[in-house]
Amino acid sequence: MPNRPTEPPDDPDQQLGDAIRRLRKKRGLTLVQLAGSAGLSHPFLSQLERGLTRPSMPSLHRIAQALGTTQQALLAHSATSPADIHVVREGTGTPVANSGGSARMLGAPQFAVHPVEYTGGPTDFEEYYDHPGDEFLYVVHGAIEVDLLGPDGRELHRLSAGDSLLYPGGTPHRWRVLTEDQDILGVRVLAVQNAPRQNAEPGATGQ
Repeated sequence: MPNRPTEPPDDPDQQLGDAIRRLRKKRGLTLVQLAGSAGLSHPFLSQLERGLTRPSMPSLHRIAQALGTTQQALLAHSATSPADIHVVREGTGTPVANSGGSARMLGAPQFAVHPVEYTGGPTDFEEYYDHPGDEFLYVVHGAIEVDLLGPDGRELHRLSAGDSLLYPGGTPHRWRVLTEDQDILGVRVLAVQNAPRQNAEPGATGQ
C-alpha cells in the first residue's frame, strides 16, 4: 500500500518550528551552531523547532539574521496555503509574541509581500531591525513613534490612526507605542514588507 504524503501540521507553532528546521538544515547548521549565532540557548531552539514554545519578535529576528533571512519570510513559510488565494480569518494566522502585545502573520510564501498585524507593542524603544525588503507601516488604531536610522541620521516620526510610513530596505528601524490616553493593547499596526517572487526560499535576499 503506497505511503500517503505527510500532511502539514495544523499547529502554527509547529509550522514555524518546521520552517526554521528546514532552513537550518539547508544551511548545514547544527542547533548548537544556530544558537551561538543567534545568541539564544540550545534548549530554547530545540523546543522551538519541535513546536513546544513560541519565540518573541526579537528572538525571531536574531534567528532569521543567523539564517540569512527575515522574520517575515520565516513566518510566511510557516503558512501552509499553496493556493493562489490566501484567506486569513480574524483570530487566525501564525501568532508571535511581541513586547507589550502580539503579532500575527497574514501572508503566505508564494506572494511578493509579507504582511504582519501588530496588536499592542513596546512602550520603550528596543533593538533596531533591518531587512532587505522595503517596508510599509499603517496605523489602524492608536498612535506610535517610529525611529529610523536614515542616511542623514536618526529620524523620529509620530504616526496616529490613518497615518502611514514607507522606508527602503536596509533601513534600521524600531517603533514604540505612545501611551497618552490609550490602551496599549488597543493599538493596531499593519506592516507590509516586500518579498520578490523569485525569493521563494527564506534566505534568498538577492544580496
